[in-house]
Amino acid sequence: MNRKVNIFLAIACLALAALACNAVTGAGNGGNTPNAPATEAPQQGKVILNDDFSSSQWGTGTDKDSSVEYVNQALQMIVYTKNYFVWSTPNDTDYENVHLEATATNNQTDPTTAFGLMCHQQVTSDAFYYFAITPAGQYAIAKASIAQDDVILTNNGKWANSDAVKSNAASYRIGADCGTGTLTLYIDGQQIASVSDASYGKGGVALFTWSGEEATNTDVTFDDFVLRELK
Repeated sequence: MNRKVNIFLAIACLALAALACNAVTGAGNGGNTPNAPATEAPQQGKVILNDDFSSSQWGTGTDKDSSVEYVNQALQMIVYTKNYFVWSTPNDTDYENVHLEATATNNQTDPTTAFGLMCHQQVTSDAFYYFAITPAGQYAIAKASIAQDDVILTNNGKWANSDAVKSNAASYRIGADCGTGTLTLYIDGQQIASVSDASYGKGGVALFTWSGEEATNTDVTFDDFVLRELK
């Protein structure tokens, strides 16, 4: 298991503050551009990795800041420290042109918590793309690199609301296309957003949970992970 704290600086911290405000006030898009209509996810190719978490494959561990452990044939991430980012990987393989999916169960977690998928993780530079949603109904596609501000690639650099990301749903089926220069986010089979960025062409995949600055209960469980070739 890999973990890091306070990598999300500047842009992302401001985004967290906005998330907390929206969660408390029930604000809408906060002046953001309305979302385009969601579309169905395309048919994907051959399965590369299919894991129902019935056997130990992903990294696990527990300390004072977080816990990532197998619980009831699923991977549970609990974060005890505010503004803390934790992830787990199934292996050290680099993948390119892939579609990945997992079911995230919202264990009544704080609405400012973010969770989702990572891809094209660069081990040497600690850089990656991430596809995040919150129980408050917001989403973002972004890229991260150590010692640099995160760059939110969607919605003019801001988190956005989508009706397809249902507020406080019991679970979400999160999907992501990590192609050559194209990144696409899906929720429950519906395309939410797609952007172009060619900073990282291939890399590792992971599941992550990130506690917000106001989070007091961050508890997310992942199950039914699938990694496919991207047609």
